[in-house]
Amino acid sequence: MSWKLEQHPSFPGIPGPVIVCVMDGVGIGRRDESDAVWLAQTPNLDALSQTAPSVQLNAHGCAVGMPSDADMGNSEVGHNAIGAGRIFDQGAKLVAQAIASGEMFKGQTWQDLGQRVRSSGESMHFVGLLSDGNVHSHIDHLFAMIERCDAEDVQKVRIHILTDGRDVGDHTALEYVDALEKSLNEINQKKDRDYKIASGGGRMVITMDRYEAEWDMVERGWQTHVLGQARAFKSAREAILTLRDENPGVSDQYIPPFVIANQDSEPIGKIKDGSAVILFNFRGDRAIEISQAFESDTFTAFNRGSVPDTLYAGMMQYDGDLRLPKRYLVQPPAIDRTLGEYLALNGIPQLAISETQKFGHVTFFWNGNRSGYFDEENETYIEIPSDVLPFDERPQMKAEEITNRAIEELLTGRHRHARINFANGDMVGHTGHREAATKAVEVVDQQIGRLLAVTQKLNGALLVTADHGNADCMFMLDPKTGTPVLSASGTPKVMTSHTLNPVPLHVYAPGQSLALRAPAQTAGLDSLAATVLHLLGLRAPSDFSPSLIRD
Repeated sequence: MSWKLEQHPSFPGIPGPVIVCVMDGVGIGRRDESDAVWLAQTPNLDALSQTAPSVQLNAHGCAVGMPSDADMGNSEVGHNAIGAGRIFDQGAKLVAQAIASGEMFKGQTWQDLGQRVRSSGESMHFVGLLSDGNVHSHIDHLFAMIERCDAEDVQKVRIHILTDGRDVGDHTALEYVDALEKSLNEINQKKDRDYKIASGGGRMVITMDRYEAEWDMVERGWQTHVLGQARAFKSAREAILTLRDENPGVSDQYIPPFVIANQDSEPIGKIKDGSAVILFNFRGDRAIEISQAFESDTFTAFNRGSVPDTLYAGMMQYDGDLRLPKRYLVQPPAIDRTLGEYLALNGIPQLAISETQKFGHVTFFWNGNRSGYFDEENETYIEIPSDVLPFDERPQMKAEEITNRAIEELLTGRHRHARINFANGDMVGHTGHREAATKAVEVVDQQIGRLLAVTQKLNGALLVTADHGNADCMFMLDPKTGTPVLSASGTPKVMTSHTLNPVPLHVYAPGQSLALRAPAQTAGLDSLAATVLHLLGLRAPSDFSPSLIRD
């Protein structure tokens, strides 16, 4: 195949840089009291919607490769779609298919894991996010593997749960724990079966750090799951209820770590030599660091103590370049020929910038789950270190610092294309604090105003969009009536997950006479890559989803 990008037949290209600004988690909501985006003062976004060519884009479900349109989008699949210019089946769908067909259980990795514990007599350990959010994991995948363990005469299973409250409703952890306990109790009625929950804690407290933002989270996870060093309880239900009572209002995301102990106060689920360990999350960003802790021979992030001799596997391979983990159950999507790769191989300089929380999204995920550079001479990647603070306490995050550096780079004239992610709408939206989320959106709007100014100065184009919704709905809504679901105190229950709402696209190109085409059905994020190439004066590859610019 040829990597050469041809000139666009009817558009010479924008003179200045073509910039994509991703307002992470800023969708188009109901424009009511549940909608922090609507509540925010956003003069720049309001002006764009009135004066710039604008359209709504789908950012969830089948439009981003998820199994169905009932599935939320997320930052991973959203940035995959933007960068790839096409739709690829994503982790949730690939895992569900591999389980339904039985292919996962026929694979060598699954067979090796089972053989390890049948030979050693040690436990099969499962670690992962316990919910049906279908963003990082799905409880049905865990149930299928537990049932298969039982069918294949694995006598001892231990599950290390991470409570969610982020991709699903807050304070729903016990619903998933009770369902899991019911399944385990049924299996334990059989002879020689010992299947139990062993440890747990909130996903934003232990194990699931990403982009090396807070290795302490991973260390706490290691101490809890592997070493059994955390506060002990008789059951996961007792642990969650007690910790909630002691920390009134605590989100499931922030449940302190705990272990389950026997009558002698000994943890029942330490990970020992001869064990097998499966991380059942399919999404990569929050799975990489704990995988490194299990697999790396030269690990220095924290003191692991005596590292057990285990057979470790991920649900998927979380980083193909790093070959991490070495063993995995389901092949990840093979995303190739991304926008970033085409630009790099055509010698077109590009900039990617965000703060730590979303840095991997404008690099790794944008580039098709590929770490590193395609051509370092033509790519500039800039990471602004994130704060280690609760996001609702500092909703401005690092948006101003990102803009400062982005403008500095753009003014050099070096970068023909740039991609910028503001994490505020998503990270603050996940806290459930509507007022903080409103402030977060206002901060992003202020930075967009600054980007509009530099775009005009450089005769460029600015595409303002989002990867999925979040801050656009901060209340749980009754699916039948659409009214807020009320708590016992009469206040609306907070919503901390992503939404199914569309996202905006505004194309600001001062001095240009541009119009967006009206697709037969709502376009998706996958149309952005060809749109960027169009604005650069280049013809998109034939299999890319078509540009949204009208010829």
